[in-house]
Amino acid sequence: MASNSSGDQIKHVTVVGGGMMGAGIAQVTAQAGIKVTLVDLSEEILRASYHNMKVSLQRVMRRTYPNNAQQQDRALKEALGYITLSTSAEEAVRSTDLVIEAIVEKLPVKQKLFRALDTVAPPHTIFASNTSSLLIKDIAEGTKRLDRFGGLHFFNPVAVMKLLEVIRIPETSKETVRKMTEFGEAIGKTTVQAIDTPGFIVNKLLNPYMARAVEIVENGEATVQDVDTAMKLGAGYPMGPFELMDLTGLDVQKHVREINNERLRAEGKPTLTSEIIDRLVSEGKLGRKTGEGFYVYKKKSSKL
Repeated sequence: MASNSSGDQIKHVTVVGGGMMGAGIAQVTAQAGIKVTLVDLSEEILRASYHNMKVSLQRVMRRTYPNNAQQQDRALKEALGYITLSTSAEEAVRSTDLVIEAIVEKLPVKQKLFRALDTVAPPHTIFASNTSSLLIKDIAEGTKRLDRFGGLHFFNPVAVMKLLEVIRIPETSKETVRKMTEFGEAIGKTTVQAIDTPGFIVNKLLNPYMARAVEIVENGEATVQDVDTAMKLGAGYPMGPFELMDLTGLDVQKHVREINNERLRAEGKPTLTSEIIDRLVSEGKLGRKTGEGFYVYKKKSSKL
């Protein structure tokens, strides 16, 4: 593992939010030899996240050192040694270079968090949100470090997906963009830069694509399986739109749609609906994480 020792590099990262995304970000940061503090209000969530990170890191080390069990153990201990757990974001950020927020996709909650951290974090600390649907400028509102505020949008699962979107608002300094980009490269990601627009690059393209896929099925034009097969074999996609929605979570899809609909209503544009997704979410069938969504994963058969 490479050591992050240069004076101009990010040496300590605080990740706020101990869910799947936050734990994934913490894991890849530790893998890169960068100290990281994972923060969540729930000690139970932190314990579960640490366990999941350890299991994931064990898989990484087995792939990296397939014939050397001792080296696997050493590398695992080294990576875990970079991880600290905390239930206090205010304490964690007092000595950090970069804060990455990965909490619930609710604007007031994110704003409240960053405003609180703004009063205790060192002046040089960069703030970044992992939001996938909200505007960075809205999240940053009320803080006094807009030049050190941006977005670092990771993709799920973080340990596998190679892309990192680096987002800038008009006030973000070139130095901040440079440091966020170099951090992304240090943890093994390929970075792309984008300005602060709804969905950035990937989701701005994916959301209409998935909405149209749902429309095709709801109109009876094709089945879930046929749409997925068509996009995999006809367009070369690694998975179809319904497989992708099951992977990211149908509850997430619904929540993102509601956020986008608020924006569409404000602009006087038609909003989006989906009877299928609403029904599945109401039944607790959220995709892979619950074992069933558009597909039933225990039986490997289609729901619809």
